[in-house]
Parts: sequence; C-alpha cells; structure tokens
Amino acid sequence: MRIIARRTLRQFWERHSRGAQAETPLRVWYSTVEDADWASPADVKATYGDASILKESRVVFNISGNKFRLVARINYPYRVVYVRFVGTHEEYDAIDVEKI
Repeated sequence: MRIIARRTLRQFWERHSRGAQAETPLRVWYSTVEDADWASPADVKATYGDASILKESRVVFNISGNKFRLVARINYPYRVVYVRFVGTHEEYDAIDVEKI
C-alpha cells in the first residue's frame, strides 16, 4: 500500500506531548500497512482485527493498545491509504470521524 502522508505521523510523534509514546507503534503500523495489499475492508480486518470499518472507506486503527487512534481513508483499487487523523483516544472522541 502507498501511504499518504508519513509526515502526519512524524509530526505527531515529534510535536505532541504524548507523541514519544506513539513513535514506535506508529512506525510499526506504517511498516505493516506499507507491506500490505488490501483490496477490501475484509483484508484490513485480516491484518487488524480490531480496526473499525466505517462509511466512505474510512478505517479507525487502535494504536498502542488503544492509547492512540489513527483514522485513514483507503482507496482500495489504487492501494492508497490517506492518513486523515492521528491523536490520543480523548482527541479522537472530540472529532467527527466521518468528516475528517
């Protein structure tokens, strides 16, 4: 999969007050997704069983034992993952995941 944009992840772990805790889990997520070949939401669930599949090709990933959340939109035919949000569980609760 092609991931847009790694910079979003890097900025989170470099700038957020709790980012240092998320760096290693986000790097692992990035590596896992980069090596994946997801053609459907079922493929995502096969890799990440606790991922939440939402409308409009959005997926919520639990990072570091659900301390952090990552929201992505996936274009399955083109194998592209767009990182739309990364934050703490509390910050995730404050967003509208379908609009981000």
